[in-house]
Order: sequence, then C-alpha cells, then structure tokens
Amino acid sequence: MLGCGLVPTLEKYVFMSIHTHANAPWQSGLRGARANLVPGLVLQVAALLLVFGYFAVPAMHEALARLAAFRQQTGFGFAVLSTGISGGLLPFLYLRHATGNPLARCDHPWKQGAILTLFWAYKGFEVDLLYRLQALMFGTGHDVATIVIKVVVDEFVYCPILAVPVVALIYQVADPRGGWETMRADIRAPHWYWRRALPVLISNIGVWVPAVAIIYTLPTPLQLPLQNIILCFYTLIVAHQTRSASA
Repeated sequence: MLGCGLVPTLEKYVFMSIHTHANAPWQSGLRGARANLVPGLVLQVAALLLVFGYFAVPAMHEALARLAAFRQQTGFGFAVLSTGISGGLLPFLYLRHATGNPLARCDHPWKQGAILTLFWAYKGFEVDLLYRLQALMFGTGHDVATIVIKVVVDEFVYCPILAVPVVALIYQVADPRGGWETMRADIRAPHWYWRRALPVLISNIGVWVPAVAIIYTLPTPLQLPLQNIILCFYTLIVAHQTRSASA
C-alpha cells in the first residue's frame, strides 16, 4: 500500500519523476518495478516468515499477541507515531547521514525531514483507518476470498485514487528543488496524473500487492506494525542500493 506503502523508493522515483519529462509513464514505472524487485522479494520473504511464526511458533505468537494487545490499547496514537518514524524519520536520517558525505546533508535538509515525518505520521492514521474499515466491511478472516477483496480495494481503489497522488504531491513539495509553487505549477500543466502518479503506481505494484496480501493474513491489530516494518526496511534497502549505485 503505499502503504500503500508507496514508498520512498519514493525517495528515488518520485523525486526523479519531478524533474524528468521525456519518458512515458510506463517506461519509468517499469524501470522502478525492476529496481524494486530484489528488495521487494527480500521483504516479502521476511514478512512470510513473520506470519508463519505467528501461526506456527508459540513463542512468536505470544510476543505478537502482546503487541496486538498494546496496539488496541494505544489506538491511533501508535499508528501515527510508528508510521511517522518508519516512513519518514528513519529513512530521512539514513539518507542524510549514512554515507558520511557532508553533501548528503545539503541534499536532505531538516525541513524535508520534518515534512516527510509529519506526512507519514498522518499516513499512519489513514492506513490504520483503512485496515479497520476493511475489517468492518469484509470481516477479519484470513481466507483467500477475504484477502483478495482487501488487496483489490487497497491496491486498485485506495492507492490510485488517494494514496499515490497525495504521496506524489507531498514528495514534490518536500523536494529541495521543488516546493509549493513548483507543485502548483505542475498540477496546472496537462496530464499531471499520467506524468507523476502513474509511474509511481506502476513501480510499486510488484512489491506491494504481494506484501499487502501477506499483511492481510494477520489479525487487524498486527497489520499496521507489519506494514511499518516492510515500509521502513524497504525504504532503507532501496536508499542503500541507490547510494551504492551512485557512489
């Protein structure tokens, strides 16, 4: 889900698409999908192992059951704090400091970090609300039919209509080379969705459709924590690959 996860491959692909006009959305989206393949597979396997542990390993089931109880006690507050840290703060700190290159700090100023952390904190509320509403509408079972319905609503209704466009806009505002004026001017230009949102949507489908299917196998209180784990590590892996490739 971008979170839809969407995600900060976002850091790479949304910022890149802001300044690239020559390529068709399909081309840039497919390039992003190919780049996402390895980190996506790694995280999908890790998520599957966690789900397997929940259902098959008593000690892990007990630990995750305690986490689920804590989630229910803390409500939306947990969602806001954990997603803000996972999707915004930790990736920003990595991108700003991990290479030890002072230029990285210029490329990722604190204003950008604040915008992205606040945005992902809000997204935590939004995604948690989505999971709760889907549980009310379609039930909390983990049978194939229920999971498929939830994945379709998540990835092919929520993401293209709301999640992806909003994320693309926010990352355009947060880009040090962009800002509110750049974003407003770009929206007024023709075919904004085609140019900006569609490539991001395509590039993330291969990672987040299977990831979201795995997320929906867990009880509702555990879905957001697993989404946060995938979101955080996926972003960090892609950021590391991006920096290694440009070094």
